[in-house]
Amino acid sequence: MEQAVSAENKMGTMPEGKLILNMSLPMMIAMLVQAMYNIVDSIFVARLSENALTAVSLAFSLQTLCIAIGAGTGVGVNALVSRALGEKDQKKVNVTATNGVFVFLLSYIFVAILGFTAVRPFYAFQINPGQEEIMELGIQYLTIVMVGSFGIFGQFIFERLLQSTGRTFLTMISQTTGAIINIIFDPILIFGYFGFPKLGIKGAAIATIMGQIVAAIIAYIWNVTKNPDIQLEFKGFRPNGRIIKEIYEIGVPSIIMQSIGSVMTAGMNRILMGINSTGTAVFGVYFKLQSFFFMPVFGLNNGIIPIISYNYGAQKKKRMLNTLKYGYLIAFILTAVGFVGFMTIPDKLLLLFDASDQMLEIGVPALRTIAFHYLIAWYCIVTGSLFQALGKAMYSLYVSVARQLVVLLPAAYILAKIGGLQLIWWSFPIAEVMSCIISTTCLMLVYKRIISKIPA
Repeated sequence: MEQAVSAENKMGTMPEGKLILNMSLPMMIAMLVQAMYNIVDSIFVARLSENALTAVSLAFSLQTLCIAIGAGTGVGVNALVSRALGEKDQKKVNVTATNGVFVFLLSYIFVAILGFTAVRPFYAFQINPGQEEIMELGIQYLTIVMVGSFGIFGQFIFERLLQSTGRTFLTMISQTTGAIINIIFDPILIFGYFGFPKLGIKGAAIATIMGQIVAAIIAYIWNVTKNPDIQLEFKGFRPNGRIIKEIYEIGVPSIIMQSIGSVMTAGMNRILMGINSTGTAVFGVYFKLQSFFFMPVFGLNNGIIPIISYNYGAQKKKRMLNTLKYGYLIAFILTAVGFVGFMTIPDKLLLLFDASDQMLEIGVPALRTIAFHYLIAWYCIVTGSLFQALGKAMYSLYVSVARQLVVLLPAAYILAKIGGLQLIWWSFPIAEVMSCIISTTCLMLVYKRIISKIPA
């Protein structure tokens, strides 16, 4: 059984192609289920009204910030634990894991405070006069999600500990179970089925945190009962400043990188709301749909990072490079499916969200235009996982800043002024080209300074 196989036997000796499938396939399946939840959640919300769908779409950027804090910190914990396992430093493994739980607790407290204080001004920044209903619906939804986010932060840390030791099948179980709970309770709580009260958009938020809490509990139980490579030591615990510093040296660039996505989304929403609120709904639907193709790629990354980190710690260059090559191939296949889907059936995808005629008129050309960035994105995403695995997450940060802030937002603003909604969507493929150029430059530096110096 998987839990009986040591991290060393898996990540140090198993053939790379088989290892990536062993590590990443469960994560990809789990991420695919998560993406399905994202889509189903918005489908049910869209049946309330287009304003409700727009409210949830506007919430996405602040939700992305919360996820960025958890995912970025998780990258630091994951890479550091995997490297310590490769170095066979069991004490550092345990200390890193325990301090990882501590910093995730602090992260939740920070996000909960934002949930009480920042949600209303966040919506006020994005809406225009006459859109007060969107604002009030959004405040109801987002406050619950942020204040109740202890579930997703628990899920992040305990699932990352399983991933760092190669137990991705167990992570798949926890993630999938949480997503299924979410999908089941979405319609029940939104529309008041089976004797439950009809809670509307609040029901969608409550279903979200219910699924996250269940997933966190399951992941914690797996770590305690089925992860002998890590021992969480809370008795007499004191924060270790050096370990926390190392976690954030890797994690902070990733947090900032993903937070930049939050800034980009808020900026795009502001530009779109100034033109047409339906354009904002289309943008929100796009993000839900693209997660169906990108989330499995991120699951692939979650499997690749500990493999490369472990073999970097063990100084096994060939295994590192083979892992990267397989990662590129799989990611390309996944995003190619997204490109074909957006180009051939954009109307059918939009109709999943009860798209109006106006939404179809805006959304069909939008999805077909945005689809071109799929042809490049696979390369940039997997290259970023290499930077994170080698402790060079700052390179990923450079790429993200250039893509989303230096290029995408200014391009969107200029194109909106020139041609409105017809042109604004071209900002995505334009930004992806810039991302590709910078990713390649950083990859050449990493190879020269780090990989080339590792014995074959």
